Formats: sequence, C-alpha cells, structure tokens
Amino acid sequence: MSNNIFRNYTNSISNNKIKPLLLVLLSLLMLLTNACKQESYNEPIISLEKYHIKEGFNLEVVASEPFIEAPVTMDFDNQGRMWVVEMRGYMQNLEGTGDDMPNGRITILQDLDNDGITDHSKIFLDSLVLPRAIAHVYGGLLYAEPPNLWFVDIENDKPANRVLVDSLYSGNGNVEHQPNGLMMHIDNWIYNAKSKYRYQKKNNKWIKEATTFRGQWGITKDNFGRLYYNTNSTQLIGDYVLPNTIIKNTFYKPEEALSKKLTPNQRVYPLHPTAINRGYIKGRLDKDSILVNVTSACSPIIYRGDKYPESFKQNAFVCTPEANAVKRNILNFSSNKITAKQAVVGKEFIASTDEGFRPVNLFNAPDGNMYIVDMHRGILQDKVFLTPYLKKLYAKKKLDTIIGMGRILKVTNQNNTNNTTLNIANFNTTKLVKLLYHNNGWFRDRAQQLLITQKDKNAIPLLKNVLNDTSNSIAQIHAMHTLNGFNALNFELLEKILYSNGDSSVISHALVLLEQFAHENKVTSVKKITEHLFLKNNTEIDLYTILSLGRWVTLSKDDMFPALWQISNKYKKDLLYQEALINSLRGLEEDYFLYLNKNNKNSQDNVFTKVLDTTLTNKKNYIKNSVYGKKGVKQNAKSAGQKIFKNLCATCHGINGEGVENLAPPLKNSEYISKSSKRLALVILHGLSGPIHVNGKLYELNTTMPGLVNNPDFSDKDIFNIIKYLQNTFSDAPKPINLDQIKKLRNIKPKNGGVFSETELLELEK
Repeated sequence: MSNNIFRNYTNSISNNKIKPLLLVLLSLLMLLTNACKQESYNEPIISLEKYHIKEGFNLEVVASEPFIEAPVTMDFDNQGRMWVVEMRGYMQNLEGTGDDMPNGRITILQDLDNDGITDHSKIFLDSLVLPRAIAHVYGGLLYAEPPNLWFVDIENDKPANRVLVDSLYSGNGNVEHQPNGLMMHIDNWIYNAKSKYRYQKKNNKWIKEATTFRGQWGITKDNFGRLYYNTNSTQLIGDYVLPNTIIKNTFYKPEEALSKKLTPNQRVYPLHPTAINRGYIKGRLDKDSILVNVTSACSPIIYRGDKYPESFKQNAFVCTPEANAVKRNILNFSSNKITAKQAVVGKEFIASTDEGFRPVNLFNAPDGNMYIVDMHRGILQDKVFLTPYLKKLYAKKKLDTIIGMGRILKVTNQNNTNNTTLNIANFNTTKLVKLLYHNNGWFRDRAQQLLITQKDKNAIPLLKNVLNDTSNSIAQIHAMHTLNGFNALNFELLEKILYSNGDSSVISHALVLLEQFAHENKVTSVKKITEHLFLKNNTEIDLYTILSLGRWVTLSKDDMFPALWQISNKYKKDLLYQEALINSLRGLEEDYFLYLNKNNKNSQDNVFTKVLDTTLTNKKNYIKNSVYGKKGVKQNAKSAGQKIFKNLCATCHGINGEGVENLAPPLKNSEYISKSSKRLALVILHGLSGPIHVNGKLYELNTTMPGLVNNPDFSDKDIFNIIKYLQNTFSDAPKPINLDQIKKLRNIKPKNGGVFSETELLELEK
C-alpha cells in the first residue's frame, strides 16, 4: 500500500499545483525519519587490567575521554548527574607552556541509555583559566577560577545571572597552592582547603568570614561535622572539634584542637618504581626505587555512603597520585581525640601500575558509592617545582605523552549491586525532610541545603518532629541546623534538647547553637543547664559546654566562672579543655585569674597556666591568631620581593610568615632569616630538607623546600628581592648581600646533588 502511495506522489510531481505541497510533505518525511533514528551511544572501553582493588570491591570506569580531559574535581546535581571541572591547561608538556590559555571548562556528563556509563557530555562553562572547584549550592553553581569565586544560576543547563562572590578568593600563586574544595557543611557554611575563609549566602547577600586555615588540596567531613584535610606530605589531618568553635579568643591560637596529624606515619605502598620530585634524597625511595612516604597526598574523603560494609563507614580514603594509588585509613574516635591507621599494612585499597592513573579527588555519591576523579595526566608536578631530575625521568618514561585524557572511576561493593540513585530535583518538602534520615550522607546534606534554599515554612513543624526524634541522632543534628538556616531555631527548642536524654553529639551541637541566643535574661537558665550537663559526666558534652560559654561569660562572670572552673579543673591535665577554657574567656583572662586567686582555686596545674601566659603575652604585644590577622608586616607591599613572596613562598609559610601546620615552619623569629644572608640565599637557591630548628623548636616535617637555582623564571635580582623582603619583614637586623654574592652562591651546591640539610648549612657557616 505504501508503495502505491509513493508512486502516486511521484507521478503527480509534474503537476505544478501539487509540486510545492509534495515537496513540503517529502521534507517533513525526511525530518521525521532522521528524528526517529536511534541515538548514538559510543562508550569508550577502558581496560583496568593494571588496577588492583581490595577483594570484594569492583572498579568501574563511568566516564572517560573524549567526554572529559584532565578532570580535577566534580559535583553531583540533584538529578544525580556528574558535573566535572576540566583543568585542560595544566602541564600539557614538560615546559608547562599554555597554562594561561582559557581552555578550562565545566562539563555536564550524561548517561542517556542509563547503563551507568557516560555517553554524552555538554559544556556548561568554557574559556576558563585553570578552574579548580565547584559546588551546587543555593539552587545554582559556585565555581572558582582564580582569583575569582563566582556564582551562577542554572537555567536549562545554562549559566545565568553571574555574580562575583569574591574577587580575592585566591591570589596569583602557584596552581598547587590555590584555595579549593567549596564544601557545604552541616553548619550551613561553605569551607575550603588552602584557605582561611568560609562563605555563606544569607538574605541574598554573600558573607565571607574568617576560619582556620586548612590543608592543601581537598576537604571533607565526618557525620558529626569535624573537618579533615591534608598536605602533600601528610596524608590525613583533622580537627578535634567543630569548625569555628575554638578560635574565638583572638589572642590565642589553639595547638591541640586543630590541624592535628592523624596518621602516625605517611607510608605508601606503590606497585612499581615511582617517578617523584627529588627522588635522589635519601629515604624518599627504597632500594627498588619505590616510594616510601607520600609526597603528593590530596583530597581525602570520609566515606558516608550506604553501599559498603559496616566496617567501612567513616573510613578515610586519600588520593596518592604520585604513587598511582588510593589509601584507606580506619578512624578511631575516643575521648575527643581522633586517630587513623592504615587499614591493611603494606597494601593499598587501590593501586595501579598504570602511571597515567592520577587520582586527585574523591567523592561520596548519591548512589552510595565512592567516585574517583582521575586526572590521567603523565606530568603531575607543576613547572614551578619541577626539578631537572624529575623532568628527565618524565621524559625517559614518556609520561609527557599521556595527554588529552581523563577518567571518572566508581568503586562498588560486590555484595551490594543496587547502585540506582534518586532524582530529588522535584522532591516536595515532606520528601526532603524524610531524606534527613537517609543512610547516605549525600542525601542528608543535599536535603538540608534544598530545604533552606526553598524556604517552604511548611517544613518547620516537620523539622521539629525530627528534632524531637531521639531514635536517629544524625537526623536530629541535620534538623537542628536546617531550622537554624530557616531562622526558626530558638532558645526554648534547644533548651528542651539539652535537658533530654539524647545522644551526646546532639547535645554538643545544641550547645554550639545556643550561644547565638545569649541574653542576660537567660543567664540563670544556662547556669542550670551547665549544672545539669556536668552531672552526665560525658567528655564530649563537657568539652562543648566549656567551648560554648563565651557570650554567657560576658553577660555574667559571677554565674559562669564557677562552671568554667568546674569543667576545666576536671580535665586540668588535658590541653584541649584548657584551650576550650581560654576560648570562652575572650578578653576576660585577667578577671578569671583574679577569680581563681580570690576563691583559692589555683589547683590547676601548669597546662592552663601556660595557655593563660601565652594569651596574656600575645594580648600585651597585640599578636593575634593568624585567623584574624596578625600585626601587619612592614610596608613593602609594592616591592618586587613582596610580590614573589606572596605568589611563591606564602603558599607554604603563610602570608604573615606564621608557618603552616604540617607543611612549613614559621619565618618570624627564624634563624634562617636573621642569622645570615648567605644561609638564606643558599636555601632559596638550592632548597632545604628537614629536620630543622626554628626559634628553638624542632620541625621534623616530611617535606622538602625546592630551590630556584634551575628555574629560569628567577634571576639573581629576583633572589635578591626575595631576601630583602624576607629580612625587612621578618628580621630586626637585616644582613647585607649583593648580586655578585648571589651569583657565586649558585655554584655552592649540596653534596648530595639535591637540597641542603640543616647540618650542611651550619658547616658552611663555620
């Protein structure tokens, strides 16, 4: 029948009246035919034969080239789709040329045939220069393209209404030392690694607030809300307390509570000889040229999904791209301290002999699994720190030819194959509140965020019901902070929680949130609350009680000093609790000292005395915690040396020379700055490895400061400028040096051909 119709149409073409109509019909038929063609689903096949993963788990490639190139981070949207940041300009060759090209982009990956593997992609943003971070927040996308932090609305997968959140999100420093992370936290603040700031959007305005400087690349959290991060040479660092709870005394910088090295050693177990920077330094490689300790650790995550066995919950996984591996550490929470240990000694969770495998980021996913961002770049070291040794090794191994690639891998449990995910983009308020009970932390986090963004007041009574449900402490904590985001939390609600028999974690969060409601007419109530909580004899509750009394102390010293003393005296040998005490005094240190003398309560030993003396000395000399800024550096801001320092040195030593915990020692009061210009010049030119002594303190850091002697971007004049800036800023007695001396010092090289040790430098000064 269809053949007859087609013949009739063909025979009628000669009729001029029918011809135009027929042509239109034939055109429509062709369009319909093309439209009905099956979509092409070309999914690259990637071999994982060189990859070894712990027994009981599978490793799958869910995205790869040509859909992505050089991915460095990602995020999931409310539909469960992956959004990937591609840093395409990073180290495309051994010289690192082209890193200023606007070829970076943010890409949405699509799985149109629903088989779990990316088959299409579309660009959300392009023409970016070395982008490094994204986060789906407030119904849009927050993204970092140094030096700026931007926020855009999302309309039909396209950016709209771009807003500049922070023009100083990062400086112009090296790509390895730029802020990153952008993690929305349970307290409704967005935290970063390699940064001392956090962000929040409230009443349609962006807020930037000081916080503790944390880590280098990547940031994560546990279910309670403690933060974790690392540096390239320390695989896991963490805070013992919730963020911004122990830094409220501006004249004391906590030592025990924050930036604690959680892993006792930094061992890593590659499967093959390892190409690393300065591999010639004794102890870096073993006799088989296999890496001993991490040198590029990054992007830890605490697993908060629901697909792995119980023993894997809140394990810490860490990327070690230089070793082509992913580590697994088991966390131990005890007495307000945290420790971590290698899950299986001598063996990594994932290890590969594929030297292109560069895991640079890890993520909890909406399907309950862990996802790995594999940059899959042969050259891992940035050109600023790339030594001739590693450059030759890269060339010998032809690692510079691994270019134009990128992978997203998924780790699944063989005993839990249900990896479907929910599309929560159109969930109503009731469904979102129920997600606060979900076993997968990704859903709890996103539900809290969506509820606050959507501002549906019908959520408030539902959230109060969750808050009163003591059967699920994690859901209670989320409900509490969601209500706080709604501005629907009040003193009475929290008071009820504090008198309940709920979990200590819930009470701890309630104490932190209670402080915002400090008022003189509530002091008596809080005094009774502290007395009630003290009787629980719970170490965690005691800690957060003493941490959160600061505003109440300001309102009534007579009522609160006894509570502070009672708790601190109970833990008088524990530095953590004494730091919590000084945190709540906040300018009333002298008054508290008088209170102790007057009431004969000087039974506290020298732990608190040292903390108090440090605080009072800092106060006298107006030396603030670096979180809030220190006494300003001498005016040299426009000098060439200051510019180099800011872009190169400050990334490790801090902008005010205060040093960075577990990364680099302070410059202030450093013998390396004040004693000798020759010593300083040799360190800058040829580098330095630990252990070293600074101002009487031993620093046994597992790091090496690289020298600039082989870097063509730094002339003798540049070295001179750096020295003059460092001495003028951090020393009261600058020592003279000239360009001729610097030129000669270029030829005084370390005996081992690598970098200087402290011992060798001291011998040269004799």
